[in-house]
Amino acid sequence: MVKIIFVSSSGEKREVEAEPGMTVMETATKGGIDEIVAECGGACACATCHVYVAPEWFDKLPPASPMENDMLDFAVDPRPNSRLSCQIRVEQELDGLTVQTPSQQG
Repeated sequence: MVKIIFVSSSGEKREVEAEPGMTVMETATKGGIDEIVAECGGACACATCHVYVAPEWFDKLPPASPMENDMLDFAVDPRPNSRLSCQIRVEQELDGLTVQTPSQQG
């Protein structure tokens, strides 16, 4: 199992176990992370699974696709380290990945 660390907008940390092949969004919804709304279910058709990737992890992820970048335009308070968690596939190398949820989803 791979551990993903979710930091809420208020600073509360929760570790959730993920299976390789899942997405970070699927991990969040399965793990009860309420600040990940995931309205489109992972189709990259909204920005309600927006997260901020911890700086030490950002460059370890594959780059965002053009479609993901377009959807991030609809995110509330996007930042340079913003990603859609539905587009981050969990791999063993991401054990310990830390993401923060914004205070509001777009």
